[in-house]
Amino acid sequence: MSSFCEDRVVIVTGAGRGIGREHALMLAAHGAKVVVNDLGGARDGAGADAGPAEEVASEIRAAGGEAVANTDDVSDFAAAKRMIDQAVDEFGRLDAVVNNAGILRDRMLVNMDEAEWDAVIQVHLKGTFAPSRHAAAYWRERSKAGESVDARIINTSSVSGIYGNPGQTNYGAAKMGIAGFTIIAARELGRYGVTVNAVAPGALTRMTEDLGSGGELSEEELARRSPRWIAPIVTWLASADSRDVTGRVFEASGRMLAVAEGWHRGPTIEPVDDPTKIGPIARELVKSARLNAGMNGKDMDGGLD
Repeated sequence: MSSFCEDRVVIVTGAGRGIGREHALMLAAHGAKVVVNDLGGARDGAGADAGPAEEVASEIRAAGGEAVANTDDVSDFAAAKRMIDQAVDEFGRLDAVVNNAGILRDRMLVNMDEAEWDAVIQVHLKGTFAPSRHAAAYWRERSKAGESVDARIINTSSVSGIYGNPGQTNYGAAKMGIAGFTIIAARELGRYGVTVNAVAPGALTRMTEDLGSGGELSEEELARRSPRWIAPIVTWLASADSRDVTGRVFEASGRMLAVAEGWHRGPTIEPVDDPTKIGPIARELVKSARLNAGMNGKDMDGGLD
């Protein structure tokens, strides 16, 4: 067992399967004590099952690590507080929270109903806010008490959010919101010794298995799409070694590790107070501006496809 994250106490949400499971296993393999959170619901968020969280925690313990299971709903404010308290009660403190839990209810905007919107925003966006808020309060209290804090919040965004993927207005809005949350929280919490970063993963999991041609992929391509490629950057971000990096969104997959660059002000002119004169000016600004990125992270060639 590596000592890279030795004795770091880390909560990983949505850790019963897929990407979250890989996070929990790698963190534990590098010496972290892990709270394995997973409600155990279906991909769309329905139902609950304590099995997945306990299975991962048991796997960590069988390998000689330390882990406990937690099945709280991360989008429940009080339950998120219980999860933070459990980490402190079990292991004496908390060093990092990896917000990974999520669901999918994809639909084109014209067909999306209110419940599909609300459920995705609730799990992803509030499910990032609630654990982060309670963890931040814990670390602020430690800092104000004069303790040395070296803590981490690691969020999960998505290329669907930061670049935009048709059919996922709910999911993409939540993931773009998480990217914004990450940048702002990093600016707020640095004074307490807390860094905040995010990862936008690319992997083939239960969440994404029917969104592409997973059944037609070669063994090499399937290996490239394994969720195991996401865990190394998350493990590093949870470690003490990453204390100088904050407010960043990393893209991670079996093909690349990259930093996603955020919004920057483009072409600019003096303000105009006559709307009838705006048309040609706005078009010239747009013509001079860099195109929005496509799902490949590069400039689109015009249009939306």
